[in-house]
Amino acid sequence: MSIENTTARSTRRSVLRGGFAGAAGLLAAPAIAQTAPTRTVRMATSWPAGLGGLADSAARVAKNITEMSEGRLTVEIYGPGALVGALEVHDAAGAGDIEMYHSAEYYFQGKHRGLNFFTTVPLGLTMVEQAAWLSYGGGQALWDEVNAPFGVKSLPVGGTGVQMGGWFSKPIESAEDFNGLTMRMPGLGGQVLSELGAEAVVLPGGGIVTALFEQTIDATEWVGPYNDLDFGFQKLLSTYMYPGFHEPGTMASLGMNTAFWDSLEDRDRYIIETACEIEISRHSSDYYGNSGIALTQMIEEYGVEPTLLPDEVWDAVATKSLEVVAGVANDDDLARRIFESFDAHRSLMLGGAPLDQAEYLSRRRSVDPLWSSAAFDFFDR
Repeated sequence: MSIENTTARSTRRSVLRGGFAGAAGLLAAPAIAQTAPTRTVRMATSWPAGLGGLADSAARVAKNITEMSEGRLTVEIYGPGALVGALEVHDAAGAGDIEMYHSAEYYFQGKHRGLNFFTTVPLGLTMVEQAAWLSYGGGQALWDEVNAPFGVKSLPVGGTGVQMGGWFSKPIESAEDFNGLTMRMPGLGGQVLSELGAEAVVLPGGGIVTALFEQTIDATEWVGPYNDLDFGFQKLLSTYMYPGFHEPGTMASLGMNTAFWDSLEDRDRYIIETACEIEISRHSSDYYGNSGIALTQMIEEYGVEPTLLPDEVWDAVATKSLEVVAGVANDDDLARRIFESFDAHRSLMLGGAPLDQAEYLSRRRSVDPLWSSAAFDFFDR
């Protein structure tokens, strides 16, 4: 190699090093000297402060958006009643009174019953299936469409898993036992109970214990062991029924004022979307992990014996559930398209892989030493 070639390559390396350093300087200088103005983002939640799972999820999303945006978006959390009521967050976001909420879309079904499908519906999708429908089955586009007239843009932030059937003063042994019962249950699950003769009441989490003490409700469901233990339902009602027919994969949502969303730079919309994607995993893992721990504590410390919903009752609520959910399609064209898309995805999920998973879980349980212990004998009754 000639001296000239060696010198030329050395010179090119020096130029490149200088160029990279110069480019880094050009990029770094504005970040210090021209910091983008910060925006305070008000997030109202539907969850009682300190509630594990849902309130924690709201806090994580707020923290991640704030930190990932380097403070350009500073998210401040307001619990129910601080700015708006727990069930008023959708109205407030649409009106621009807040920029953001952490809630569940089925609370707002009075605006359009199609919103139920973006939280959960009876005999619907599990949490993982719900996330798949939203991301890969056309669900998100339909969600955007149904929320557009209300000035809201929503994204999923994780689910609670299959919920328990609820707490009662005595076991539900036949479908007739729902007749005359007053039970806290939102969404289309509440409509199913109503058609079986019950009175379904929609209450935010913070109002359930008071309603039980005041005897304005006879029974309740919330999520499952993780939160039920915190609320102390095991001290107020004696019978814990399972499985729940009403909420197989309840997906929480981050809703935003549409004008706020549209005003964001692309990088900040991407940050919010990424924070929600991260939270889908963290929120769901939180519930899966802690519900198992809480159920064991209920059984061992409080003597709770979960009661299996009889086949006759399951068949009755399942039949009514399919009717109620399909009936949403008759509301309008958008409701029909939401139902058809959701139902097609549900049919797809009944195929090979989920079937294999169900069989695997059943067989794994059969050889687990814990499930052969006396503490869990009631699961085999």
